Amino acid sequence: MRIALFTDNENTWDKLLQVKTTGRDDSNSDQYRYPYEPSPYSVLERLANSGFIRREDVVLDYGCGKGRVDFFLSYQTKANTIGIEYDKRIYQSALENQTTTVSGTKTEFVLARAEEYEVPSKVNRCYFFNPFSVELLRKVMARIIKSYYEKPREIFLFFYYPSEEYISYLMTVDELEFYDEIACDDLFGGSDLRERIVIFKIGNEGNE
Repeated sequence: MRIALFTDNENTWDKLLQVKTTGRDDSNSDQYRYPYEPSPYSVLERLANSGFIRREDVVLDYGCGKGRVDFFLSYQTKANTIGIEYDKRIYQSALENQTTTVSGTKTEFVLARAEEYEVPSKVNRCYFFNPFSVELLRKVMARIIKSYYEKPREIFLFFYYPSEEYISYLMTVDELEFYDEIACDDLFGGSDLRERIVIFKIGNEGNE
Protein backbone atom coordinates (compact mmCIF):
# COMPACT_ATOMS: atom_id res chain seq x y z
CA MET A 1 0.00 0.00 0.00
CA ARG A 2 2.82 2.42 0.89
CA ILE A 3 4.50 1.87 -2.49
CA ALA A 4 1.22 2.37 -4.35
CA LEU A 5 0.47 5.63 -2.52
CA PHE A 6 4.03 6.81 -3.09
CA THR A 7 3.78 6.11 -6.82
CA ASP A 8 0.39 7.79 -7.07
CA ASN A 9 1.77 10.98 -5.49
CA GLU A 10 4.76 10.97 -7.85
CA ASN A 11 2.57 10.60 -10.92
CA THR A 12 0.03 13.15 -9.70
CA TRP A 13 2.63 15.89 -9.27
CA ASP A 14 4.37 15.13 -12.56
CA LYS A 15 1.00 15.39 -14.29
CA LEU A 16 0.11 18.63 -12.49
CA LEU A 17 3.47 20.23 -13.31
CA GLN A 18 3.29 18.79 -16.85
CA VAL A 19 6.75 17.23 -16.66
CA LYS A 20 8.30 13.74 -16.74
CA THR A 21 10.78 13.30 -13.89
CA THR A 22 10.18 9.81 -12.50
CA GLY A 23 12.60 6.91 -12.71
CA ARG A 24 16.21 6.24 -11.73
CA ASP A 25 19.13 6.58 -14.16
CA ASP A 26 22.62 5.34 -13.31
CA SER A 27 23.98 5.04 -16.85
CA ASN A 28 26.69 7.67 -16.31
CA SER A 29 27.27 7.33 -12.57
CA ASP A 30 30.63 6.47 -11.03
CA GLN A 31 32.42 6.62 -7.67
CA TYR A 32 32.21 10.42 -7.66
CA ARG A 33 28.90 11.23 -9.35
CA TYR A 34 25.90 9.28 -8.14
CA PRO A 35 22.85 8.03 -10.11
CA TYR A 36 19.92 10.28 -10.94
CA GLU A 37 17.09 9.63 -8.54
CA PRO A 38 14.47 12.35 -8.03
CA SER A 39 13.62 13.63 -4.57
CA PRO A 40 10.19 12.33 -3.51
CA TYR A 41 7.48 14.92 -4.00
CA SER A 42 6.28 14.34 -0.42
CA VAL A 43 9.69 15.50 0.82
CA LEU A 44 9.62 18.54 -1.46
CA GLU A 45 6.15 19.38 -0.17
CA ARG A 46 7.54 19.44 3.35
CA LEU A 47 10.44 21.67 2.29
CA ALA A 48 8.14 24.06 0.41
CA ASN A 49 5.87 24.33 3.45
CA SER A 50 8.75 24.97 5.87
CA GLY A 51 8.96 28.69 5.13
CA PHE A 52 12.68 28.54 4.34
CA ILE A 53 12.12 29.25 0.65
CA ARG A 54 10.23 32.36 -0.45
CA ARG A 55 9.38 34.24 -3.60
CA GLU A 56 12.44 36.49 -3.37
CA ASP A 57 14.92 33.59 -3.02
CA VAL A 58 17.09 31.93 -5.67
CA VAL A 59 17.60 28.19 -5.22
CA LEU A 60 20.60 26.37 -6.70
CA ASP A 61 19.83 22.67 -7.19
CA TYR A 62 22.97 20.52 -7.42
CA GLY A 63 22.57 17.46 -9.62
CA CYS A 64 19.17 18.62 -10.84
CA GLY A 65 18.59 15.69 -13.17
CA LYS A 66 15.34 16.17 -15.06
CA GLY A 67 14.48 19.27 -13.04
CA ARG A 68 11.91 18.06 -10.53
CA VAL A 69 13.13 20.13 -7.57
CA ASP A 70 13.35 23.25 -9.72
CA PHE A 71 9.91 22.96 -11.29
CA PHE A 72 8.24 22.05 -8.01
CA LEU A 73 9.81 24.78 -5.87
CA SER A 74 9.24 27.45 -8.51
CA TYR A 75 5.60 26.38 -8.73
CA GLN A 76 4.97 26.09 -4.99
CA THR A 77 7.08 28.92 -3.56
CA LYS A 78 7.44 31.22 -6.62
CA ALA A 79 11.21 31.29 -6.02
CA ASN A 80 13.63 31.34 -8.93
CA THR A 81 15.63 28.14 -9.38
CA ILE A 82 18.83 27.12 -11.13
CA GLY A 83 19.54 23.47 -11.85
CA ILE A 84 23.10 22.19 -12.41
CA GLU A 85 23.56 18.92 -14.27
CA TYR A 86 26.72 17.33 -15.75
CA ASP A 87 25.04 14.49 -17.70
CA LYS A 88 24.18 15.94 -21.11
CA ARG A 89 21.43 13.42 -21.86
CA ILE A 90 19.64 13.99 -18.56
CA TYR A 91 20.17 17.73 -18.93
CA GLN A 92 18.33 17.53 -22.27
CA SER A 93 15.41 15.91 -20.42
CA ALA A 94 15.28 18.92 -18.09
CA LEU A 95 15.20 21.26 -21.09
CA GLU A 96 12.39 19.24 -22.65
CA ASN A 97 10.42 19.45 -19.41
CA GLN A 98 11.02 23.19 -19.37
CA THR A 99 9.08 23.54 -22.62
CA THR A 100 5.95 21.95 -21.13
CA THR A 101 5.97 22.84 -17.42
CA VAL A 102 3.39 25.09 -15.80
CA SER A 103 6.01 26.61 -13.46
CA GLY A 104 6.73 29.31 -16.02
CA THR A 105 10.03 31.04 -16.67
CA LYS A 106 11.37 30.94 -13.11
CA THR A 107 13.62 27.93 -13.77
CA GLU A 108 16.91 27.75 -15.65
CA PHE A 109 19.34 24.89 -16.24
CA VAL A 110 23.10 24.84 -16.67
CA LEU A 111 25.14 22.01 -18.18
CA ALA A 112 28.25 22.01 -16.00
CA ARG A 113 30.30 20.07 -13.49
CA ALA A 114 29.25 21.22 -10.04
CA GLU A 115 32.81 21.59 -8.76
CA GLU A 116 33.63 23.98 -11.63
CA TYR A 117 30.46 26.08 -11.48
CA GLU A 118 30.84 29.67 -10.26
CA VAL A 119 27.96 30.28 -7.84
CA PRO A 120 26.05 33.45 -8.84
CA SER A 121 25.83 36.16 -6.19
CA LYS A 122 22.03 36.06 -6.40
CA VAL A 123 21.90 32.47 -5.07
CA ASN A 124 20.89 32.26 -1.40
CA ARG A 125 19.53 28.70 -1.16
CA CYS A 126 21.23 25.44 -2.18
CA TYR A 127 19.71 21.97 -2.41
CA PHE A 128 21.49 18.60 -2.39
CA PHE A 129 20.15 15.05 -2.63
CA ASN A 130 23.47 13.16 -2.45
CA PRO A 131 24.44 14.13 -6.01
CA PHE A 132 28.13 13.33 -5.62
CA SER A 133 30.91 12.13 -3.33
CA VAL A 134 32.33 14.02 -0.35
CA GLU A 135 35.46 14.67 -2.44
CA LEU A 136 33.38 16.69 -4.89
CA LEU A 137 31.28 18.21 -2.12
CA ARG A 138 34.46 19.77 -0.68
CA LYS A 139 35.14 21.49 -4.00
CA VAL A 140 31.51 22.59 -4.35
CA MET A 141 31.51 24.03 -0.83
CA ALA A 142 34.65 25.99 -1.68
CA ARG A 143 32.76 27.55 -4.61
CA ILE A 144 29.77 28.43 -2.41
CA ILE A 145 31.98 29.94 0.29
CA LYS A 146 33.92 31.92 -2.32
CA SER A 147 30.63 33.36 -3.61
CA TYR A 148 29.63 34.23 -0.04
CA TYR A 149 32.84 36.15 0.64
CA GLU A 150 32.52 38.02 -2.64
CA LYS A 151 29.01 39.06 -1.65
CA PRO A 152 28.22 38.39 2.04
CA ARG A 153 24.63 37.24 2.50
CA GLU A 154 22.62 34.65 4.37
CA ILE A 155 22.69 31.32 2.52
CA PHE A 156 20.75 28.24 3.58
CA LEU A 157 21.89 24.80 2.41
CA PHE A 158 19.46 21.87 2.40
CA PHE A 159 20.80 18.31 2.45
CA TYR A 160 18.11 15.67 1.91
CA TYR A 161 18.89 12.09 2.98
CA PRO A 162 22.48 12.94 3.96
CA SER A 163 25.07 10.26 4.62
CA GLU A 164 27.08 10.21 7.84
CA GLU A 165 30.09 11.06 5.70
CA TYR A 166 28.37 14.21 4.43
CA ILE A 167 27.36 15.35 7.90
CA SER A 168 30.79 14.61 9.39
CA TYR A 169 32.43 16.75 6.73
CA LEU A 170 29.92 19.60 6.93
CA MET A 171 30.42 19.86 10.69
CA THR A 172 34.09 20.68 10.07
CA VAL A 173 33.50 23.63 7.75
CA ASP A 174 34.15 26.82 9.72
CA GLU A 175 31.78 28.97 7.69
CA LEU A 176 28.86 26.58 8.17
CA GLU A 177 26.47 26.58 11.10
CA PHE A 178 24.04 23.73 11.72
CA TYR A 179 20.67 25.43 11.75
CA ASP A 180 17.77 22.98 11.80
CA GLU A 181 16.40 19.82 10.28
CA ILE A 182 13.09 18.78 8.76
CA ALA A 183 12.03 15.26 9.70
CA CYS A 184 10.75 13.12 6.83
CA ASP A 185 10.96 9.61 8.31
CA ASP A 186 7.23 9.55 9.07
CA LEU A 187 6.54 9.84 5.33
CA PHE A 188 8.07 6.42 4.73
CA GLY A 189 7.31 4.37 7.81
CA GLY A 190 9.55 6.10 10.35
CA SER A 191 12.42 3.57 10.37
CA ASP A 192 15.14 5.35 8.37
CA LEU A 193 17.10 7.97 10.31
CA ARG A 194 18.47 9.43 7.09
CA GLU A 195 14.98 10.46 6.02
CA ARG A 196 15.40 14.12 6.88
CA ILE A 197 16.51 17.42 5.43
CA VAL A 198 19.47 18.78 7.37
CA ILE A 199 19.84 22.56 7.14
CA PHE A 200 23.08 24.49 7.41
CA LYS A 201 23.57 28.24 7.19
CA ILE A 202 26.31 30.57 6.05
CA GLY A 203 26.27 34.19 7.22
CA ASN A 204 23.32 36.03 8.70
CA GLU A 205 20.70 38.58 7.71
CA GLY A 206 22.91 41.44 8.85
CA ASN A 207 25.28 40.60 5.99
CA GLU A 208 22.66 40.96 3.31
